[in-house]
Amino acid sequence: MIKSPPKVMTFSATDPTGGAGLQADILTISSLGCHPISIATGCSVQDTIGVSKLIPNDAKLVNDQARLILADMEVEIFKIGLACSKENINVIAEIVSDYPDIPLIIDPVLSSGRGDEFTDIEARKMMIELLFPKSLLITPNSLEARQLISNDEDLSELSIIECVDRFKDMGCENILITGTHEKTENVINTLYSSSNQIIPYHWDRLQSIYHGSGCTLTAAICAYYALGFSICDAVEEAQHFTWQTLRHGFKIGMGQLIPNRFFRANDVEDDGKFKHN
Repeated sequence: MIKSPPKVMTFSATDPTGGAGLQADILTISSLGCHPISIATGCSVQDTIGVSKLIPNDAKLVNDQARLILADMEVEIFKIGLACSKENINVIAEIVSDYPDIPLIIDPVLSSGRGDEFTDIEARKMMIELLFPKSLLITPNSLEARQLISNDEDLSELSIIECVDRFKDMGCENILITGTHEKTENVINTLYSSSNQIIPYHWDRLQSIYHGSGCTLTAAICAYYALGFSICDAVEEAQHFTWQTLRHGFKIGMGQLIPNRFFRANDVEDDGKFKHN
């Protein structure tokens, strides 16, 4: 009998375009040789331009999906994307608490690329209080980082270092902040590790706009970690993989491009534009 690949349990909403959400997780995890266990937290009505409707699944359904699977098999890691409701955040936190030996990585999705808001302040507070202290890694972009730790403060006045310090006070172990939204020549992603290392990664800035890049990156980190990489190595390898999926992204509709998670299977060149300080 063939040994099963590492299993990654991911909580997120569906995306019928296949660009983001649960479908992005499934494609990414599969392409890296792991097996996706997908728990649907909600259903979206969206295209490559934006999200027109988001319907949360009932929290009991989310709970039942995950717990039946966890009673049947072992998974190597949890990934949380879009929880869709405060009730779902609460039930996912209970599940994670019951399996403390399974690492947790969180992609705190707050809005779509177009700016469609998915979470309110109360939901963000619940995420911070119930989930962040249990995480091995969180992966906000720079805008999300500022939104998560701010109340009525002017977001432009908050430095990334201030955000990181507050995340650590919240109990976060490792923090990867992505810099696509910053006005820098290259995209600079920075890992703030549990050992107090600050590791910047510089990437050539691509000119297109992509649908699902954050989902792809976090799912890839989970896959590499499940395959046995250290968290720092998983973060580095996942960025290289994600940059290539974007470089070879394709257009399927009138909006954003879709990351090509199977670029290696499509015989495209992996030329590696990674530069590491």
